[in-house]
Amino acid sequence: MTPAGWRGTRAPLWRRDPLRRPPWRGGLPAPYVLPAGFAALLAVGTVAAALGGRLGATGVLIACAIVVGVLAAVAQPAAAVPLGIIGWLTVTGFSRPPYADLHLTGLVAERAAITLTVTALACAMAGATFRWSAGRATLEAVEKREQSGISRRRQVAGAVLAVAGLPLLTMLLTALGSHLNFTDELLIYLVAVVAVTVVGGFWPAVFAAVAACLLLNWYFTAPLHTLTIAEPRNLLALVLFVTVAVAVSSVVHLAARREADAARSSKETQSLLGLAQTVLGGADTPGDVLDHLTVSHGGRAELLERVGARWIKVAASGAEDAEGTVLRFEVRPDLALEVTGQAASATASLLAGYTAQAVAALDRARLRTQAAQAEALAEGDRMRTALLRAVSHDLRTPLASIKASVSSLRQTDVHWSPDDEAELLANIEQNADRLDALVGNLLDMGRIQAGSLEPFLRATAVDEVAPVALRGLDDADHMMIAVPDDLPLVRADPGLLERVFANLFSNALRHSPPGRHPLLRAREDGTRVVIDVVDHGTGVPAESKERIFEPFARLDARSSGVGLGLAVAKGFAEAMGGTIVAVDTPGGGLTMRITLPAAASGVRATLGADL
Repeated sequence: MTPAGWRGTRAPLWRRDPLRRPPWRGGLPAPYVLPAGFAALLAVGTVAAALGGRLGATGVLIACAIVVGVLAAVAQPAAAVPLGIIGWLTVTGFSRPPYADLHLTGLVAERAAITLTVTALACAMAGATFRWSAGRATLEAVEKREQSGISRRRQVAGAVLAVAGLPLLTMLLTALGSHLNFTDELLIYLVAVVAVTVVGGFWPAVFAAVAACLLLNWYFTAPLHTLTIAEPRNLLALVLFVTVAVAVSSVVHLAARREADAARSSKETQSLLGLAQTVLGGADTPGDVLDHLTVSHGGRAELLERVGARWIKVAASGAEDAEGTVLRFEVRPDLALEVTGQAASATASLLAGYTAQAVAALDRARLRTQAAQAEALAEGDRMRTALLRAVSHDLRTPLASIKASVSSLRQTDVHWSPDDEAELLANIEQNADRLDALVGNLLDMGRIQAGSLEPFLRATAVDEVAPVALRGLDDADHMMIAVPDDLPLVRADPGLLERVFANLFSNALRHSPPGRHPLLRAREDGTRVVIDVVDHGTGVPAESKERIFEPFARLDARSSGVGLGLAVAKGFAEAMGGTIVAVDTPGGGLTMRITLPAAASGVRATLGADL
């Protein structure tokens, strides 16, 4: 396991090197090692007893030291203590005949105690050092603390049960006297050790197994009240008792550990599922991901980005004053998630998932921004291309006509009749009006595209704005206006509404056939006013009714203008809170339908009056 305050700087803390699998950083768990170690030491004692003294005290000590040293090096450091104790008991009990006579004092016991203590501690430290150095190069995961599956409270309760329950059980069995044999006593103590295991987990069970073995030896193995065992089979039974008790404790402990891991994995899955549902629901910004993390697991979370030599905060969530150990997860050299004060449910793997999601959300947000910028640039390029086309043809045509008329009037060698001069001047005026309308539409579309349009809405009379919009239009007298006297005022900007009418009138006059004049009519519809500009021309196909409102869109390439009139009208109408759509005229033609909000009831105002 890695210290909680460790901050990674090279690679994601949860990513495994595919070319090198690191060792278990904390060492093999004691529930795996201790049963194997006790069995190995039992085998050493059995071999020594079978050889009948030919192995000798030194040989038994060396064999036990090898077993203890190897297992202490690969196991968790805490496992070195019980390994050393059982190894010492093995040496003192099997060094020389009579076996099972535990000589707890004397030269052999002292040598065994020193040798096994030094061996266990040195090998445990060497193994821990090796795992730590190997873990620096390749790090598999960061956890705040080891999850054993047994809470600290349960471990304390198991230890209390062992300390208090075993003496009481011994007193009870002693009182029963001859009613039980040694096998019954072994099984009863085994049940007691299993009970301690269920309550307190592995380490209280190890203590209970060793204590029960010593109690059995002292009170129930002849000769009584000594550590000497008269019958070798009783010694074998006690050693097997310790081994089986520790093995059973290991199984119970590992089952609890697996159950805790499964519950934790289930919670992680539920948390990540909730995050996925949040992201799929549209809340997929880095801030949304961090909000989900802090709401689910508390604490504070910050997504950091390295800019130059500094870490810049990109997004953050949670309380500013969150206390706890600070952990940093780096998914890339320039991006990291820093968390503080999360609950125990926020494991390293879960935080790794949140880190990946936050970074992915940041990438998506930036890709969306880049896509929007690219779209804006493409739209700008399209606008510039269309503008160049308009300048090259539609704007130059009236300019050329004006210049030709002026040049003709200035000729000194030609005498123009009054009618000719009037015609040339009318041509100049007509093309100047056309040029003014084109430039006005270009400027208006620029304001709409730039988002700088700010209408000043006021109560406005439709029948007062419409006649003003006809000024300067060709054949303006052909436009018919039918507005009821009781029509409510509309809430609009008079200047923008005039431009809307002017563009629609120009379009209707241009497409109306001779003898069938275009018409403006208006009616009240609840809280809104509907205004129709009707022509009886050729109409527009249904699939093109939306496209005609796009900038520079012209259904007929031969038509005059740059294709901005309807686009400007739609933009101005929407800016005033209204709508404009194209519908078919009964009997043929096109009707432009404008819908604007009506002014407050009872308000009557003249053109341009403020609300």
